[in-house]
Amino acid sequence: QAKECNGVKVPIDTSKPNPNEVEFDNLYLDMNGIIHPCTHPEDKPAPKNEDEMMVAIFEYIDRIFNIVRPRRLLYMAIDGVAPRAKMNQQRSRRFRASKEGMEAAEEKQKIRQEILAKGGFLPPEEVKERFDSNCITPGTEFMDNLAKCLRYYIADRLNSDPGWKNLTVILSDASAPGEGEHKIMDYIRRQRAQPNHDPNTHHCLCGADADLIMLGLATHEPNFTIIREEFKPNKPKPCALCNQMGHEVKDCQGLPREKQGKHDQFADTLPVSEQEFIFIRLCVLREYLERELTMASLPFTFDFERSVDDWVFMCFFVGNDFLPHLPSLEIREGAIDRLVNIYKNVVHKTGGYLTESGFVNLQRVQMIMLAVGEVEDSIFKKRKDDDDNFKRRQKEKRKRLKRDQPSFIPGGQFSPQALGNRSSPQAISNPRQAAFEMRMHDRQNSTTSASPNTSLTPDGSPSPGGGIKRKCEDSDSEPEPEDNIRLWETGWKQRYYKNKFDVDASDEKFRRKVVQSYVEGLCWVLRYYYQGCASWNWYYPFHYAPFASDFEGIADMPSDFEKGSKPFKPLEQLMGVFPAASGNFLPPTWRKLMTDPESSIIDFYPEDFAIDLNGKKYAWQGVALLPFVDERRLRAALEEVYPDLTPEESRRNSLGGDVLFVGKHHPLCDFIVEQYKTKSAEPVDIPPELCHGIQGKLTLNDNAVLPDQVVESPVPMLRDLTQNSAVSISFKDPQFAEDFVFKATVLPGAKKPAPVLKPGDWEKNNNDGRPWRPQLGFNRDRKPVHLDQSAFRTLGHTMPRDRGVPGMYPNAVPLGAYGSPYARPLMGAQQQIPKLLSNLRPQESWRGPTPLFQQTPQRTAGAAPLLAWNRMLQSPNQFQPAQYQGLGPMGYPQRPEDRMDRGRQV
Repeated sequence: QAKECNGVKVPIDTSKPNPNEVEFDNLYLDMNGIIHPCTHPEDKPAPKNEDEMMVAIFEYIDRIFNIVRPRRLLYMAIDGVAPRAKMNQQRSRRFRASKEGMEAAEEKQKIRQEILAKGGFLPPEEVKERFDSNCITPGTEFMDNLAKCLRYYIADRLNSDPGWKNLTVILSDASAPGEGEHKIMDYIRRQRAQPNHDPNTHHCLCGADADLIMLGLATHEPNFTIIREEFKPNKPKPCALCNQMGHEVKDCQGLPREKQGKHDQFADTLPVSEQEFIFIRLCVLREYLERELTMASLPFTFDFERSVDDWVFMCFFVGNDFLPHLPSLEIREGAIDRLVNIYKNVVHKTGGYLTESGFVNLQRVQMIMLAVGEVEDSIFKKRKDDDDNFKRRQKEKRKRLKRDQPSFIPGGQFSPQALGNRSSPQAISNPRQAAFEMRMHDRQNSTTSASPNTSLTPDGSPSPGGGIKRKCEDSDSEPEPEDNIRLWETGWKQRYYKNKFDVDASDEKFRRKVVQSYVEGLCWVLRYYYQGCASWNWYYPFHYAPFASDFEGIADMPSDFEKGSKPFKPLEQLMGVFPAASGNFLPPTWRKLMTDPESSIIDFYPEDFAIDLNGKKYAWQGVALLPFVDERRLRAALEEVYPDLTPEESRRNSLGGDVLFVGKHHPLCDFIVEQYKTKSAEPVDIPPELCHGIQGKLTLNDNAVLPDQVVESPVPMLRDLTQNSAVSISFKDPQFAEDFVFKATVLPGAKKPAPVLKPGDWEKNNNDGRPWRPQLGFNRDRKPVHLDQSAFRTLGHTMPRDRGVPGMYPNAVPLGAYGSPYARPLMGAQQQIPKLLSNLRPQESWRGPTPLFQQTPQRTAGAAPLLAWNRMLQSPNQFQPAQYQGLGPMGYPQRPEDRMDRGRQV
């Protein structure tokens, strides 16, 4: 992280060795996972405008870059137009987001009026337009502006950051069709097929989606790492009505805000902590899978790479972005383990693996599915038993807590904590609200105990069978959604098809149609992961999946897809996925098609829609029953309004491509500049020796970033680049024949990473019952220097009360250390050694902070030198410097390889 000195951030030199003890070659950013948290964050105030959003995105990319420090390539991929199969899920998400946003606004307004009617205090309502996250979709003005801002950002970093000096940067914005992560995978696949590709390239992919793990395994690259935000549940959020912490909107009482700090200087400060990141090392996951999937006595040669492909394929059955999961396979019930066990039992009979380079052997898959179908009935019954047992235990727990609990336990920030569990203190906010709740609770208790309706025994104590009728909310049972399917009872298949598909289970032809579509989907998804998009038009045309026992006779089902299909155009996709409430992102005449009762496609945009919980508890887990968009009807309706597009809208509606950027120090820079000088319109091949083995075609770009030309800033708060030396050019991946098959194998010459796991790692309880925490850096045997709890308590007592966020000390300097703005002058001849040093645990590594005896002494008026050690060091006769040439930071002997000057741990 960047250090701050006198209010100015000192940038990190990313050209230095990576402090995580690993060097990465390529960094790929799945940009949508960055755009969403930067534009509408959950744990801090939202940006006030679009410019602040762009700056937040820049800072986020910088943070990732500082951690990973790629040496060859940075690839930024924004989601473009998605395949039709994905658009169904996008449509469901956007309709839900719109509906939930409107419901939340109505609920907020209702509670606001109730509080004001009772005389409560609320800050004036901001006249602020709600940010519609649906604008993060290809074809909108927001995404077009984002592409311009990222082009500026890349040019700026190539000009000013030494870590970007020899970096090749590729930007695939929203105009390039395809999902971001799949554009990245397509790039990796095509580069792997080139003769100049380095098989030991170390890849790092940034993104939070679980499918990135499957995609990384599907590449068969030995060095593949995923970086993602560390998930921390229950982050504090401010109330949307009064902007105070400690309660939610529904519990808001409209109390005045407590003063934050002596002069209320921290009124608008939220107690937020820096986002932390974790690495997922797929080479370690491969070690686990190798132990899990290795099978002896097979009738064919065991191939671990093929078994990994089969494992990825089986994971599709428990859910993916394109198909609903099978009713009998729930991931939280151990469905993956169940599938692996069935696979290991059945694979002896199949005669081979289920998949090969993204193509499915349906005859073998049928054997696996029918084996799952045989235990389907017992799965449903066990699910019901487990659910009943869970409810019974919860009921007993509630009764026990009700019987044993004190009259009142403060919650939230005042809730009791276990001793020693205060390693991350939170700022206290709004204690008046908590005090109010305590008084109200006490008053309710006293009212209840003195209620005239309570029947008393002769000795004056309340009778056990009192006359008060128990309120509904005090009941031990919770309202459960009605389940008409009852999968645990006989006749479940009949009820399922009647209820979900409105057909009789005996309708063999319809069931076969559903299974055929699902099998096509499995083939399409696997091909998508391993070969690229097999068809832009295919999609699964039902809301629900069939049963595993229905997969009979699938071996002879066709699994080919039409060739030459084309993606939707950006504005056409917007019409396919947007609700009418987000129509303001569309041209006026296009928007009218969503709202005009006479529109030929008005049925695609229902104002309200049903959500089928489908056996789940919460609405977000349910199935949104939206009508599927008929592509032919949509295109026919749009033909009438296409002439109304302005030139700017027509430009946004066109499909684009990738852009490659390099700085003046890059070997490829002169080659690209020469192309612009010759003004050749023909695509030229990249010389791989100039670009780390990267291959592809280069074409002149109309809106190129060129040396010695000003790059205008699209963000008013950022300066123009008047001395630009970067250059950009259109880039296209190497092209292959339509029937070319990318082999899913480890490339020749690839070196297998050294094993990481130890024998104890195979045990499920190898952490001695402690909660799991990620290790720091890639060296599991290194323990960084740290302060223990007593040192942090000392730090908390000595820090000024009004520094930073109340109760927080994020960047505190040890008392009296060099450079501390809070250093106290030492008295007369008194010699003090900071007690914090006694808590520093010496290690052999080079990671510790610089000890005080190695720092320049600081003198203040009327004060003695900081330490007696410094006086000793100033005398040439006391110590010979040669004695300390081989000492580490804490005065311990250093290994030769540890004498490198490296940065601190990220």
